[in-house]
Amino acid sequence: MASQRGLPAAAFLFLLLAAVAAPVTCRFVVEKGSVSVLSPENLRGSHNGAIANFGVPNYAATLVGSIVYPDKGTDGCNSFKDRFKSPSSHPVILLLDRGECYFAKKAWYGQEAGAAAVLIVDNKDEPLITMDTPEASGYTEDYVTKITIPSALIEYPFGKALKKAVAEEKSGGGEVVVKLDWTESMPHPDDRVEYELWTNSNDECGLRCDEQINFVKNFKGHAQLLERGGYTLFTPHYITWYCPSAYLLSRQCKSQCINNGRYCAPDPEKDFGSGYEGKDVVIENLRQLCVHRVANETRRPWVWWDFVTDFHLRCSMKQGKYSMKCAEEVVLSLGLPGDKIKECMGDPTRDAENPVLKNEQDRQVGNGSRGDVTILPTLLINDVQYRGQLDRTAVLQAVCAGFKETTEPHVCLNSDLETNECLENHGGCWHDSNLNISACKDTFRGRVCQCPTVNDVHYSGDGYTSCRAVGPGRCALNNGGCWSETRDGKTFSACSENELKGCRCPSGFSGDGKQCTDINECKDGIACQCDRCSCKNNWGGFDCSCRGNYLYLKGEDKCIAGTTSKFPLYLMVLFVFCVGGTGVAGYIFYKYRLRSYMDSEIMAIMSQYMPIDNQSNEVHPLMRESTV
Repeated sequence: MASQRGLPAAAFLFLLLAAVAAPVTCRFVVEKGSVSVLSPENLRGSHNGAIANFGVPNYAATLVGSIVYPDKGTDGCNSFKDRFKSPSSHPVILLLDRGECYFAKKAWYGQEAGAAAVLIVDNKDEPLITMDTPEASGYTEDYVTKITIPSALIEYPFGKALKKAVAEEKSGGGEVVVKLDWTESMPHPDDRVEYELWTNSNDECGLRCDEQINFVKNFKGHAQLLERGGYTLFTPHYITWYCPSAYLLSRQCKSQCINNGRYCAPDPEKDFGSGYEGKDVVIENLRQLCVHRVANETRRPWVWWDFVTDFHLRCSMKQGKYSMKCAEEVVLSLGLPGDKIKECMGDPTRDAENPVLKNEQDRQVGNGSRGDVTILPTLLINDVQYRGQLDRTAVLQAVCAGFKETTEPHVCLNSDLETNECLENHGGCWHDSNLNISACKDTFRGRVCQCPTVNDVHYSGDGYTSCRAVGPGRCALNNGGCWSETRDGKTFSACSENELKGCRCPSGFSGDGKQCTDINECKDGIACQCDRCSCKNNWGGFDCSCRGNYLYLKGEDKCIAGTTSKFPLYLMVLFVFCVGGTGVAGYIFYKYRLRSYMDSEIMAIMSQYMPIDNQSNEVHPLMRESTV
């Protein structure tokens, strides 16, 4: 609707945008990935592909596929009747021509026809541009949010060469295979990833607003884990415009701007006569910036995610609850210092610069390799603009791609980012089908072959062809990968807890530890070498015996003379019995005589000091009391 007086809302919004762009020339930076031709041989090499602003780019990943160029409908503006098939086991990378419809529609129809990725050939020889979504141009298309495959725009000469190679393939030439390699599309200068989200507190701007609100809600958990661990540095930003000086006194400027036209936001309903005003949005944007600043000063920067999520739930513009009072209640509920946030916000009615919002306007202008920020939402990771859907998993993969190899935190290795390469043939890594363990491990960058640790037993090896259990406890798990066998109730093993690695056949067996064979000690002349010895081999050992009346001494491997008559044995038993009886009798006699002798001696001594039996009761002189 048009306003009651002055410029129409759409026209005035255009002036606001123009005002921002006036001081500088807008610079749009195209984020590129490598498109390498693997075959045919004459086309081998790498080329640039401008990553689309929709779908899910393969950050930190690669995709090898066969190029398919349709016989009909090469512009991809209509649904394909049949699904595309690859001439080999590679997935299909669909090649389409630019023109006639939106880029996103081409990618959507390609995805529906079974393509794993879409390359769109430019229709003239010119610098590459970023393929944007229809919604960003003012249209709403439901299919845009459903695109999950990556796509890119390639240069006209390169696309023309690919088309020619596909035509030769159909007439008997070789398969056209390309590799999309975006492992280095995201820079990773150090062990910390710095990223920023340009967003808005307004929740009535259609699909874009819904997208960023859902992203904040869904990504909050990941963001707070990364921030708490010190792995990332996150900064929120909010786009602002300013009013041209000629319109400072207009109703439009006064309703959409604060600080005398310096900081503006479009009217949420695009109707200056009703509902919320643009300046309401600017003030709330300012509050959310200050929430992050104050939370960062109190060393809790991750609280911003809680505030924004709670604000959209409790203070929704759609529900008519978008107000300063509601926002302050959210601040209080999160334990944030409200006075410091108000101090940070300053006075929006003053005819003066606001330091916080001035910084936001300065940051909108691109610097270095980064382009200008012109649309919402915009996500920058390590100062490079993220391309693709604002989806939780896709963004986490892009953030994780910003870490140096092997420095990524654990959250980057969760199941949401696994490549599932281990599901097919264990990813080509070592595996033990008996124990159902594998050296294959999925990561967001792809699978790695790494010997595992199972039940505190560590496996060591190259991970591709071999892994063996090492360390204590290894024999309890599949016998440490060593030989073991049971016969006749006896079990022998080549695994020993005393050895931390390797297998060694036990005594009585020979082999490499993986296979052990019983040694025939009798046949090989190892045991029972004495005269009159006879040898009998058994499982894991042997038994020796002597022929005739000889006894076998195992320790000396010797036979000694012996007899089978029982008479000498009887004599020996009788002799031992007699000797034993004599000893017992002597002990008893000795003990009796000794006691009699001692009793008589004691009686003799005592008789000298006291009367005994019939002796007189006279006290012995020695026992009398002395007198003076």
